[in-house]
Amino acid sequence: MGQIRRTGRAAKLFIEAVTVTSDAAMGDSIAVNGVCLTVTDKVKGGFVADAVAETLERSTLQTVAAGDSVNLERAMRASARFGGHFVAGHVDGIGHLKNVWPDGVGYVLEVTVSPSLTPYIVEKGSIAVDGVSLTVMDVGADRFRVSLIPHSARSSTLGTPRAGRAVNIEVDMLAKYVEKLMGRGERSRSHPEPLSESRLRGWGY
Repeated sequence: MGQIRRTGRAAKLFIEAVTVTSDAAMGDSIAVNGVCLTVTDKVKGGFVADAVAETLERSTLQTVAAGDSVNLERAMRASARFGGHFVAGHVDGIGHLKNVWPDGVGYVLEVTVSPSLTPYIVEKGSIAVDGVSLTVMDVGADRFRVSLIPHSARSSTLGTPRAGRAVNIEVDMLAKYVEKLMGRGERSRSHPEPLSESRLRGWGY
């Protein structure tokens, strides 16, 4: 992370990066620690992005400082091969590394989260931690565990895990859409009646 200029409740971030800016253009999206930001300017050796109050309040970008290392990821091209799970860069909450321990050549991370997020986290499902897509090993009432392979450790800031560290959490967006269709969330305009198991059976599912 380069400079940070704070203006009221917002901030302008000057991020030092070469690889992700090699083909970046104004208006492109780049995820910073899992937070989708828009390139507002390209500068020598990096790019500039604005973070509004909503972004800062919902993510760890509120505490990022000049000199900190951050995870960066360009948006996937529509024509590219899709090999992971959908990560939108829309952070659902902040978690904390509760425990970290070596596991062979990698690590196991135990992350505590708000109990409001765990219904969207399932064993063997996908989750993004600071923008890194990982597979859930198991999940409890207010925590989950993931395994970090050597490649992910080398290529991200999670390679130097520290207990107590705050991390951005993005759950699988599909779970939230299913919840809404099932009627637990706000009803969809196209489905005035909540989706239920009996309705699905009636449709032949």
